[in-house]
Amino acid sequence: MNGKAEYKSTAPVRASFTELLGQLASSSAAKVHDEIALLIQGFREKARAARGAVITIAIGVAIGWVACMSLCAALIIGLSAYMAPVIAALIVGSALALVAAVIAFIGYRQLMKTVQKS
Repeated sequence: MNGKAEYKSTAPVRASFTELLGQLASSSAAKVHDEIALLIQGFREKARAARGAVITIAIGVAIGWVACMSLCAALIIGLSAYMAPVIAALIVGSALALVAAVIAFIGYRQLMKTVQKS
């Protein structure tokens, strides 16, 4: 060998306090990073599951809209036997506008109550 004697201690090497703090910081950061990645993965899975439900709801709403328009047309045609078609359309349109305004007002009040609570 090179003629120099090397001293090897059999006692365990003790890490300094700053090294221990560094290890704690790095392991804590890794743990937080893993938890954030797990949360993101959970949100992605829920979004994929919800996407199918939202598409189904949208299709149902579209079909319901067509059904509502068909029923309105049938109501107008039915009322045309008793009055002029223009008057029948105005009556049906006015009634639907009134119902829509009442529903929108109720929704607005609920929204204001929710906003004021927060």
